[in-house]
Amino acid sequence: MSRHRGAASSSRLQERLEAVNEARELAEGRVDEDQLGAVYDVLDRASSRRSLSAAHTVVGIFGPTGSGKSSLLNALTGTDLARVTARRPTTAEPLAVIWGEEGSADLLDWLQVQNRHVMPDGAPLLVPARNGRRGNPNEGVEGGLILLDLPDFDSTALGHRAIVERLAGQVDVLLWVTDPQKYADAALHREFLEPLATHESVILVALNQSDRLSEADLTQVNRSLKGILAAEGHGSAVVHAISAVTGRGLDGLAEEIRAIVRRKEAATGRLSADVDVAVESLRRFTGPELAGPSKTTRTALADRLAGATGADAVIDAVVRSYRRDAHSVTGWPVTRWLGKLRADPLRRLNLRRSDVGDFVGRTSLPEPGPAQRASVDRALRTFGEELSSGAVEPWRTAIRDAARSPEPELLERLDEAVARTDFQSGSRAWWWPVAGVLQWLFLAAMVVGIGWLALLAGLAFLQFPVPESPTVEGIPVPTLLALGGVAAGIALGILCAALARLGARRRGKRVRRRLVGSIGETTDAVAVGPVAAEIDRYNGFVRAVHTAGARR
Repeated sequence: MSRHRGAASSSRLQERLEAVNEARELAEGRVDEDQLGAVYDVLDRASSRRSLSAAHTVVGIFGPTGSGKSSLLNALTGTDLARVTARRPTTAEPLAVIWGEEGSADLLDWLQVQNRHVMPDGAPLLVPARNGRRGNPNEGVEGGLILLDLPDFDSTALGHRAIVERLAGQVDVLLWVTDPQKYADAALHREFLEPLATHESVILVALNQSDRLSEADLTQVNRSLKGILAAEGHGSAVVHAISAVTGRGLDGLAEEIRAIVRRKEAATGRLSADVDVAVESLRRFTGPELAGPSKTTRTALADRLAGATGADAVIDAVVRSYRRDAHSVTGWPVTRWLGKLRADPLRRLNLRRSDVGDFVGRTSLPEPGPAQRASVDRALRTFGEELSSGAVEPWRTAIRDAARSPEPELLERLDEAVARTDFQSGSRAWWWPVAGVLQWLFLAAMVVGIGWLALLAGLAFLQFPVPESPTVEGIPVPTLLALGGVAAGIALGILCAALARLGARRRGKRVRRRLVGSIGETTDAVAVGPVAAEIDRYNGFVRAVHTAGARR
């Protein structure tokens, strides 16, 4: 059961480390490297520790000057390995006491501990047998143990604190030893125990020199120390009241360490707690996941960019070109030639498809000026702000920067988008040829009527007999043809002009939709893509942090 649980914990730790590493990769270039320091440290430490002996549990003995760390190590091991004198500090270099030498060398090299002592085979695992003691402390215990005696963290000797701080970040279990005089020491709690609030499962606390207190005083000090620990996040910590001199409480402390060695989960638990610290350092950069660019936001961007790139001028040219083309076919033949004297607005912009064929080049629209560039920048900035809403810094800035980054390229590509849009130039409405034929018929009637009347007038002028003209409702047919042809042609021209205006507006709306669609294709490729990628990156970061933060 224990072995299965240990394997499951190791597997879950691996998943969490992979998630932390993924979050780190996604955060690089977005989150300042100094703010990722804790993450780099955890990943580096985890990689190193997991490559070393999993059979050994490293327990570091930490404490202030005079707390009796060295005396405690001697008492737990039944040796005099640690030097104990009245001169302080007594421990200048870490001392390692090793049970199970095989596999420990590389681990100690990583810990940078050179002073090593290997306990002989069969030596009790902590607390040697005393008179009257029965049983073997090694019974039922599998695995190795490395017990480290460390310098005082409040030592005045240069380098001692650096050693303590380094090893506090490396050992599997931290055994904090204090005494009745220094149990409330601010340096111990503020600088070490408070930052390790997430490491409660791998922290042991020993109140040494308890033999110097009466039972009442010991109870009071014990209660006070537990209250301080609870306020720091170590509410479930057990305070072992011990005496390295008399042996009081050593059995309980030793049994707790043996239980930790037996479970073989201390290294995993320590690294898991370290991951919690890394996750907490990343969590402040997370927020709710963001939705990617929707069709609505993309269309809104394309519409804003269409206005910024002179779409109104293009649509106006489409409308005027349609009316010009309509007049050239349906207008009164006597006056329609005047319309041909006006230049084609689309051809002037190099947008007449019949002229350029399928070749897509540049238009003849004016080069973007400051106002136009400002409009494009405003459209991109609005797009970025809409999509980054809800994100926290620095991701919000990264998303907005991604929206604005392609601006120079976008201006060039937008002109190409306008050029490749089908403006339906040259296409004719079905009624144009019908109206054109009628106009020619009315013109023919007018010409016939005028010619007939001219012939009658000529005959009369030359004193020839003038034949009587047929009539319709009392109106001579030549007069009816001449006046009716003119009136009908003008009336049809006015009607066609009205229909052309209506058709031009409809074509303008259709072309605008096509133009916005063409611009949308360009913005999707040039502007929307980078923003969508940045949002995907942010969402991936959020999910990775969430995965890393879930212990189960």
